[in-house]
Amino acid sequence: MPTFSAPDGTELAYRVHGDGDPVVCIPGGPTDAGYLGDLGGLSAHRRLIVLDLRGTGRSAIPEDVSSYRCDRLVDDVEALRAHLGLARMDVLAHSAGVNIAAQYAARHPKRLGRLALIGPSTRAVGIAITGETRRELARLRKDEPWFPAAFTALEAITEGTGGDGDAIAPFFWGRWDAAARKRHAAARPSNKEAVALFGAEGAFDPEATRAALAACGSPVLLLAGEYDLNSPPESAAEFAGLFPDATLVVQPGAGHYPWLDDADRFTATTAAFLG
Repeated sequence: MPTFSAPDGTELAYRVHGDGDPVVCIPGGPTDAGYLGDLGGLSAHRRLIVLDLRGTGRSAIPEDVSSYRCDRLVDDVEALRAHLGLARMDVLAHSAGVNIAAQYAARHPKRLGRLALIGPSTRAVGIAITGETRRELARLRKDEPWFPAAFTALEAITEGTGGDGDAIAPFFWGRWDAAARKRHAAARPSNKEAVALFGAEGAFDPEATRAALAACGSPVLLLAGEYDLNSPPESAAEFAGLFPDATLVVQPGAGHYPWLDDADRFTATTAAFLG
C-alpha cells in the first residue's frame, strides 16, 4: 500500500482502485477506509485514491493526538494532493469525511475540481438534524419486521434516555439482510480516540465555512439515500443550498451506503457527475 508523509511527519497510507483520472476519496468514521471498497464499481470509471485517515487502517498513529481534529485533517488531504502531483483534484467524501471535504473546499478552492458528497454529515456547516426529522424518516420503514425494536431504540436515543446504538443499525441500510449485518460490523471505527477527538473544540467554524462555500466555484454533487437516518435528504438539500453550483440526488431505496444498496444506480449517478 503506498504511503506519504503528512506535514507533521505522520506516515499516511492510501489505497488505489482502478485506472484513469484520479478521484481522492475521504472516508467517514474516522474509520478504516476499507469499508468504501471500490464504491460499487466506480473504479471502472475513475482511479480511486482512498485515504486512510491518520490512526486508522494502515496509516500511523500520530504523536500529537490533537491532530485527529477534523480541521487539522484537512492538512493531510492537501499533503496527499501535493504527493500525487495534482494541480487540482476531484474529491469524493462520505459521511463524517464530508466535514473534512467541506473545510478543504473552503480553504483550498483553487485546488478543487469536482466535489461529490455522499451521505453527507453537516457538522462543519452547522446544519442541525432534529429528532423529529429522524423519526419521520424512520417511519418510512414501519412495515419492516425489525421496525418496532429499532424505533423504540431510536426514541430512547433521541430523548436522551439511553437506547442501544446497534439496535438502530437497520435504519442505515436500504436492505437489512445478512450482507448488511456483516458490512455494518466491519465498518465500526476501531480507534475510539480518533472518533472522540474528531469533533473536539475548534474542529468546526460553521459561519466561516458557509461563507467560503458561498464563493466555491466547483461543481458539487450531494447524494443522499432516501432512507438515510444519519444524513437525511432534508439536511442534504439544505447543505446543497450553501453552494453556487450544487446538484442534489436522492437515491431511491438507499440508506447511508448507497453504493452497496444499489451499486449500478450509484455508479451511474456519480460517474456521470465526475465525468
